Amino acid sequence: MIFSSRFWLFALCLVAFVARAQLTIDIIGGGATMIPIAIVPFAGEQAYPPSVTSVVGADLARSGLFRLIDSTGIAPRPARPEDVRFGDWTARGADAVVVGTMVPQPDGRIEVRFTLLDAAKQVQLAGFTYAVAPAQLRATSHRIADVIYEKLTGDVGVFSTRIAYIAKQGLRYELLVAEADGFNPQSVVKSNEPLLSPVWSPDGTRIAYVSLENKKPVVYVQSLATGGRQQVANFRGSNSAPAWSPDSGRLAVTLSKDGSSQLYLINADGGNVQRLTSSGGIDTEANFAPDGRSILFTSDRGGSPQIYRLTLTTGAIERMTYDGSYNVSPRHLPDGKGFVFVRRDGGRFNIALQDFATRQVQVLTQGSLDESPSIAPNGKL
Repeated sequence: MIFSSRFWLFALCLVAFVARAQLTIDIIGGGATMIPIAIVPFAGEQAYPPSVTSVVGADLARSGLFRLIDSTGIAPRPARPEDVRFGDWTARGADAVVVGTMVPQPDGRIEVRFTLLDAAKQVQLAGFTYAVAPAQLRATSHRIADVIYEKLTGDVGVFSTRIAYIAKQGLRYELLVAEADGFNPQSVVKSNEPLLSPVWSPDGTRIAYVSLENKKPVVYVQSLATGGRQQVANFRGSNSAPAWSPDSGRLAVTLSKDGSSQLYLINADGGNVQRLTSSGGIDTEANFAPDGRSILFTSDRGGSPQIYRLTLTTGAIERMTYDGSYNVSPRHLPDGKGFVFVRRDGGRFNIALQDFATRQVQVLTQGSLDESPSIAPNGKL
């Protein structure tokens, strides 16, 4: 997301239209104990590559909360709950076992049946049957992974969500939408000029982004259902950093039409422009709170880039970050209890988490050029 000559960020967002489940297991940090799970290759899946179980396993492993137990050497491989010899799996350290079958149907669809079992208690935790076209097998795999994730962690899975991102292909730029694991990318917009800052509408139907095709930043909204797009901010100067309101009806954008770059509120169709901030610095990178009552944003009004909170009903502005001389790119947690952001420690850029109530900051990454945080809808990734 480009917001001035001093800062630059690219946004990567997960579509956020799934609900949150009640938390039953609190898993904190990368050092938490992972859940050991055995995912037995489904009977019949070898006829439909890539295998369903490989996609399910990759989804769960990528979450960082599961450890996959190798099923090699166990024969015969169980395909139904009654086939499972639980001692085989507990001996390998598995807490849970997944078995299933894939059977072709006369109408060309495939029946995918799976069961999730508690290996220690020897009981069934979940079981579903899907009849899908071959082209839907990857999507079905993600759905299975979501079911397993929710049953074992208490949180809704995010593997069936999608990501939007910008890629440069030769001399052309593309806005792409893909499955959460990056597979099956679909081109949404192509341009000879840079595309920036893609952000999903909360209802998952549109993407706002910035295009430089007019030789300056202009904000557009793209409909995924119709393929049509609408220009929503093309004022004098720069138009950038779009952020959706929780009801998908409005956007916060950064405009320089009246001088320095400031925050404005605008309807999703480009109407009803309302100025939100007036400072001598650059105000940008807005992000709505889940309840829509406030906005976090980045500003250098105090001399260095810091994160502030604007209460929309009163216009009151509060500085949120004080530790360090560079804190940018705020993103609310879905539960509204805190936010993640990019902070600079020395010459290293890392992702950090700050709690609203305690103001405590936890550094989440240990890289050197970590940027553009985006929170999964369940708030866990």
